[in-house]
Amino acid sequence: MSSAPALDATMPPVRGKLTAHAPLAPLVWFKSGGPADWLFEPKDADDLAAFLTALDPAVPVMALGLGSNLIVRDGGVPGVVVRLGKAFARVEPVDATTLRCGGGASGILVSSSARDAGIGGLEFLRSIPGTVGGFVRMNGGAYGREVKDVLVEADVVLRSGERVTLPLAALGFTYRHSDLPEGAVVVSATFRGHPADPQAVQAEMDRISAAREASQPLRSKTGGSTFKNPPGEKAWALVDGAGCRGLQVGGAQVSEKHTNFLINTGTATSADIEALGEEVRRRVKEQSGITLEWEIRRVGRLGADQADNGGRA
Repeated sequence: MSSAPALDATMPPVRGKLTAHAPLAPLVWFKSGGPADWLFEPKDADDLAAFLTALDPAVPVMALGLGSNLIVRDGGVPGVVVRLGKAFARVEPVDATTLRCGGGASGILVSSSARDAGIGGLEFLRSIPGTVGGFVRMNGGAYGREVKDVLVEADVVLRSGERVTLPLAALGFTYRHSDLPEGAVVVSATFRGHPADPQAVQAEMDRISAAREASQPLRSKTGGSTFKNPPGEKAWALVDGAGCRGLQVGGAQVSEKHTNFLINTGTATSADIEALGEEVRRRVKEQSGITLEWEIRRVGRLGADQADNGGRA
């Protein structure tokens, strides 16, 4: 059951929008999962900082970007989910090679703004289906580059409400991982590229876009890359080698087009999607001896069916 009613009296005042029992399925790529106890869409960084300062420290906080790379479990997400809106989507040049980008800005907006400013090296962000806050937290990457290669610093509101600026070295980036503290929200980040001709930048963005369209099920309800690539291996090849192409659990299916993508065919619960991922991991381990690690984040409470059977769907 949601704990929102119990939290009602403890919610601090806000200038943005605070919604109880907020459906999250419409906000995530898989289009599945339960509600947030509370969904907070702050008016600005000061609103967010004041809210987190006043919020009971026992209440968990999670940031939500575009909802890619995420399974929201069917029992919903406890505490407060923070979603950064248009006020956090600004992208501004700092100098000839540097952009300051709001935590709610998409990878497409960042790369397009870099093109317009004659800045190269950020084209790969075009292919990351998320926001600045999300791909800083995950050290997002594609086509041979990662966020750690271009990040200068990130402005963060900690769970305590304190605002800090963290340089690259403080974020502890490794493959699809950062040391960003739990409950912290990235409100902006500064990226550095190099001087480049806008037409050349656009050509590279077009190349990346075409490659994604050709190889990934972009028009399906999916969550992006499901598993991390093990050292020296490709996750999709291991999944394919284990005979999982097209494998289904309930309404969830391993993509026929790219086997490191799971798809909601239309009726999948989050339990179906997670169970399919675990079955893929089991088969890959059995076939190759390699244990795949989830790249997609799985958050929230198990649904009643999962809870009843100990988490086994």
